[in-house]
Amino acid sequence: MSLLRKVRSGVVLLAVLLSSSLMANPEYSIYNLRPGVTETSQEVFDLHMLVVYIMTVVTILVFGAMLYSIIRFRKSKHPVPAKFHHSTKLEIIWTVIPAIILIYLAVPAGKLLLKVEDTSYSDMTIKVTGSQWKWHYDYMDNDVSFYSSLSTPREQFEDYSRTGTEKGENYLLEVDNEVVLPIGKKVRILLTADDVIHSWWMPDFAVKMDAIPGLINETWTKIDKPGVYRGVCAELCGKDHGYMPIVVRAVSQDDFDKWVGQKHAEKAEADRLAAEAAAKSWSMEDLMADGEKVYMEKCAVCHQANGEGLATFPALKGSKVTTVDSPDDHARQVIFGKNAMPPFGDMLTDAEIAAVVTYTRNQWGNNTGQLVQPGRIKELKAGK
Repeated sequence: MSLLRKVRSGVVLLAVLLSSSLMANPEYSIYNLRPGVTETSQEVFDLHMLVVYIMTVVTILVFGAMLYSIIRFRKSKHPVPAKFHHSTKLEIIWTVIPAIILIYLAVPAGKLLLKVEDTSYSDMTIKVTGSQWKWHYDYMDNDVSFYSSLSTPREQFEDYSRTGTEKGENYLLEVDNEVVLPIGKKVRILLTADDVIHSWWMPDFAVKMDAIPGLINETWTKIDKPGVYRGVCAELCGKDHGYMPIVVRAVSQDDFDKWVGQKHAEKAEADRLAAEAAAKSWSMEDLMADGEKVYMEKCAVCHQANGEGLATFPALKGSKVTTVDSPDDHARQVIFGKNAMPPFGDMLTDAEIAAVVTYTRNQWGNNTGQLVQPGRIKELKAGK
C-alpha cells in the first residue's frame, strides 16, 4: 500500500472513530457536556453536538486536504513548482461554504438565545445575592429568605500539614442550606451582589449568570427531573472563591409547599428565641463562649483564628476598632459592614452579634473589659 493510501485510510478511520464515539452515547462521555435536566439545557446540548459534528467533518476535510497536498505534491515528486497564483473558483467555494455553515448554525443559536433570555410568564421568582463567600436567597413569592454557605468541614480543605484528612462524598460541593425548587415550574432568577462580581453557575440547568453589585441580571430555569444538582461560583471573587458552592434540590410541588411551611415555622421559632435572648442580660462568660463559636464560624476565615488578619483583611488583635473605638461603633461595623466586610445584621441574630463583638474586644490580649448586650444590638439596628 502506498504512503498516500495509508494516509487516506488513517484519515477515514479517525473520522469513523470520532463520529462513533460522539454519537454512540455523548451524554456519558467524560470529555463532553452533559445534557442537563431542563429543556433548555437539552437544547444547548443538542446545538453543541451539532456544532461538534460539523466541525469534526470540517477538520477532517481541511487536514485531509493538507496531508494530501503535502504528500501528493512533495518536492521529490514535483521538483518544479506550478506556475499559478490563485483560483477564483476555489476561493469562491471556500468562502461560500463557511458562510453557509455559519448561517445554518446562527438560526438555531439565535432562537435558543432568545428563549434563554425570555423570563416572562414565570411561576415564581427568587433573588440570588452573592457575598464573599456565600449566597443569599430570597423567595419573592413565598416570604422565605436564608443564607447558603459551604458546609464542608474546614479541616478537610485546610489540611496544610497533609495528615490525610478524609474527604467527604461531595467535597466542596455541599452547603448548610439547599435551594429547594419545584419541578415543572418556570423559576425566574434575579441576580446581584453585595461586594464584588460573582457568577451563579448550574451546569445541569445550562444557567450561568454574573451577579454584579448595583445591577440586577435575570435568567430562568424549569427543572424536569427531581434530584439534587450542584454548581459553583464561576467568577474569581476573592480568597475563598473555591468555597462558594450551590446546591439545588428539585422536588414535587407538594414537597415544596411542605418545605415552605417548615421554613416559616423555623423562622417563627428563631424570632422567638432571638427575642428571648435580646430581653435577658448576658454574663461576660456566656458572651465570650458564644462569641468564640460565632467568630470561628463566620469571622476566622478572613481575620484568622488568632485575630491577626491577612494581607487584605485587617487584624482585630490590638486594632483600633476592637480596643479604641466604642462598643457601639464596633457593633455598627459588624451590623452594617464596611469596605470589603459584608453586613452581618441579617446573617446573625442580635445575641450572636453581641457575643462576637464582646469576644473580639476581650480576646488575644485586647482585654477591654467591655461587653455588649443583645438588647443594645437591637437598638443599633433601629438607628438608636
